[in-house]
Amino acid sequence: MKIRKDVIIGIAVILIIGGGALGGHAYRKYRFRDTLAKRIAELGPPGGGPPTSIQGLREAIALYEAKIEQHVKDAAQTGTYWKILATRLQDRGLHGEALDALERAIYYTPADPSPHYLRGVSAGVVAKASYGSPEVGGGDNRRLRYFELAEGAFLRAIELDNEYARARYGLGILYVFELDRPEDAILHLERYLELSKNEVDGMFVLARAYYMTNRYDGAIDLYDRILQITKDPKKRSDAEQNKAQVVGLLYG
Repeated sequence: MKIRKDVIIGIAVILIIGGGALGGHAYRKYRFRDTLAKRIAELGPPGGGPPTSIQGLREAIALYEAKIEQHVKDAAQTGTYWKILATRLQDRGLHGEALDALERAIYYTPADPSPHYLRGVSAGVVAKASYGSPEVGGGDNRRLRYFELAEGAFLRAIELDNEYARARYGLGILYVFELDRPEDAILHLERYLELSKNEVDGMFVLARAYYMTNRYDGAIDLYDRILQITKDPKKRSDAEQNKAQVVGLLYG
């Protein structure tokens, strides 16, 4: 049976189009390997080491791609394990050891904001425990270094995730109660309360920052909000006492 020439041409066109669609990914992958192989060949030392020919490098890359991908996954998982270890150490009050674990976690997963936040927490605790330490340079210097580490860690967490509420709260605590920088705390604490609405502890800290910067009306408003929200007797008592103190300063 004779096959028409136009049918043969049509089949050929279909095969070409289909092959292009199915082979696009494979082609890009092959091209990547070829480019990488050329770069390695240009940079690699003569003699020893990996294959030096383009074809040999291409084959080696293809062979070990799966292993490289697994290594990337393993590294990410390792970072997670270091972070879990750090939280366990923090739960037991071992913040110095937690800092070492968090350094490893950040090494493996530097773009994850949570280990930076945790590092800020532990650094703040170690700083407060460093007062009067007999180390070279004096305890005050060591204390300041850890407070600086805590500040940098919180800021880095916020840089990585602008809506990381806990990092903003931690920074607010640090500025208000440890570094005497209430003005710097206000922006972070206001944003924290936008992200964590009706969070009473954050309101207390922000009210304190307002009080320290002579923004008495703002502090009074926050204490009123706390009294409307919380049913905790201790917090209600603290809010009432703090409000009375501010009102006394404002109106004599």
